[in-house]
Amino acid sequence: MSFRLVDTAWERELAAAAETDRKGLRIVCPFIKKGALVRLLTAGRPHELLVVTRFNLIDFADGVSDLSALRVLLERGAQVRGVRNLHAKLYLFGLCRAIVTSANLTDAALLRNHEFGFVADDSPIVERCRGYFDELWARAGSDLTLERLTEWEGRVALHLASGARPDRPCGLSDEGTDAGASADPPNLEPWVAEAPQSFVKFLGEGDNRVAPDFLTMDEIRRAGCHWAVAYPASKRPTGVQDGAVIFIGRLTKEPNDIRVFGRAIAMRHVPGRDDATPADIALREWKATWPRYVRVHHAEFVRGPLHNGVSLNALMDKLKARSFAATLRNARKGVGNTDPRRAYRQQAAVELSLEGAGWLVEKLEAAFLQNGKLAPAELAALDWPAVPATWGVANS
Repeated sequence: MSFRLVDTAWERELAAAAETDRKGLRIVCPFIKKGALVRLLTAGRPHELLVVTRFNLIDFADGVSDLSALRVLLERGAQVRGVRNLHAKLYLFGLCRAIVTSANLTDAALLRNHEFGFVADDSPIVERCRGYFDELWARAGSDLTLERLTEWEGRVALHLASGARPDRPCGLSDEGTDAGASADPPNLEPWVAEAPQSFVKFLGEGDNRVAPDFLTMDEIRRAGCHWAVAYPASKRPTGVQDGAVIFIGRLTKEPNDIRVFGRAIAMRHVPGRDDATPADIALREWKATWPRYVRVHHAEFVRGPLHNGVSLNALMDKLKARSFAATLRNARKGVGNTDPRRAYRQQAAVELSLEGAGWLVEKLEAAFLQNGKLAPAELAALDWPAVPATWGVANS
């Protein structure tokens, strides 16, 4: 019996394990490239082969995983299932050896990257790993078929042949099963999934709502929300942390609603640095009364009119008291306001509950997919602040 920590030569470790027991190979691995897979199968030639991987078609379009590898697996009689948000890497060789590693089944991971994990022949460890695999396998949905794989190959090829344009919806979805391991919607950028807080920031006021056909680009030009969102002079936004997600919404009319049309990453408010300058007020006169900033970066916005965004009314109708952090706390305590519509009145922004943020992320991702995003070049043509280099030192 043995247990070894390993940080190099992962391809040799996998090949040696494959030669040790050829009865069966079970793999849990998000990204699989054809070359690395073929070498592993050649080394071991397992009689039974079960694989859990990701079926996110964007991964295949981006080249981090290969549809051709899935075809090799099916042609060799493997059963393959897909799980959303998969990150684990586990290789089980019969009943005799388990390998748990940070390495995907790719040349980069096996031959070049710094990867770490362990190799174990100890029976209790192997059995525990086998139990993890069996539980995940049972939740991983149905087996992949050649017909389904062929359809995916066509969709990915069409996306790539069209230039994979970033300003158009790609139509590539995550075809994996939600195995219940994560409440996060699929395909999230880490800065969204791991944010310490999430807020909806309201642009406009009750007496100056705009029509839903107002263009998001025109609202961005008006508000300057590609680099900062503004608060009134009397309300410094001291509760916003670095890394919070700011969902940006505009008050609309007929019917009255708030349309969330973008999101960005927040920087905590620093007095002085984050107050409107005379130049800012000259460009946007309303900043004389709304001079406090939460600066934002990595902003992204839905293309087209505001009605392409997400309705906050729909969120509140769906989740009710669970929509916002404050109403959820009150509901749990049984004291205070639990009406989400009352919670955001007279507020410049409202903090979302985890469930509310998850719902909004999912709907906004769908809006991006259907309508596209404003291109980086379009945003680059807007006004941007002049920030003295010393601010990065004095206010960090």
